[in-house]
Amino acid sequence: MQYIYENFTFPPDQSFTVRSETLEVKKYAALKSHVNFEIALLENCSGKRFIGDHIEDFEGAELVLMGSYLPHCWQYYQVIDPLISPQAVVIHFFPDFLGKEFLEKPEARQLNLLFEKAAKGVLFTGSTLQDAKMIMHQMVFVTGLTRLALMIRLLDILSQSQTSNVLSSPYYNTVENSGEAKKINKVFDHIFQNFKDDIALQDVADLIPMSSAAFCRFFKRNTNRTLIDFVKEVRIGHAAKLLLEGQHNVAEACYNSGYNNISNFNKHFKEIKGLSPRDFIKQYEDKEKHLKPDERHS
Repeated sequence: MQYIYENFTFPPDQSFTVRSETLEVKKYAALKSHVNFEIALLENCSGKRFIGDHIEDFEGAELVLMGSYLPHCWQYYQVIDPLISPQAVVIHFFPDFLGKEFLEKPEARQLNLLFEKAAKGVLFTGSTLQDAKMIMHQMVFVTGLTRLALMIRLLDILSQSQTSNVLSSPYYNTVENSGEAKKINKVFDHIFQNFKDDIALQDVADLIPMSSAAFCRFFKRNTNRTLIDFVKEVRIGHAAKLLLEGQHNVAEACYNSGYNNISNFNKHFKEIKGLSPRDFIKQYEDKEKHLKPDERHS
């Protein structure tokens, strides 16, 4: 099975992300891995679950927590109720999204134990699944402190659960099985630190180390994109953050994101975001006007 390392960049106004999506019933052939923790709620489908070295059939709703670099994949075989689309709600976060000090509090002891278990994947069933499902459905439609409060409540429910099972075997070690991910993460770190400058292919390949041709194959196989495309995504993501913060105009965002040509910047921005930089700002401002005062910049 193919192994793909994913990278997620959080919007500037969010410390974690929540998304809802319709699942496509098919056999996926790639294990995915990422540095973020993930909570995945799947509903109305059956298939096979791959988490670390764990493989098992599933049917109906299920809820799984996964830690950093844990390879995972679901293969969806059929829909349970044909009148309803199979759905997933997925949360990506870092354990310290509330600050490292929070995890040092005595009240966070159970949460820390939960995060340790997450390294091997945790499946929740019974009342935990039902309670978590209601909260995650609410999180899709709210923002700001309301969503944050629900996230804390969700983690509390998971950490107190009496109906959970660790999935991967006791001897499975995520760190030992993440060699490819470590190499990719080294490349990511280099790009994140240097994206404002010119990034030469061979310089990046030397980090592994590999030849340019071998590195291109390695990077495409593990990320499903070229190095050029990834650098472009990082630069445009940073530019979008600058624009949303409201402290930089389009030209300043362009030159502070590694571009020295406005025309090229505008072209790449529309490629990635689907809008020109000015339309992107306008869309955000229009959205802000329709939010309640306590939901803005949350």
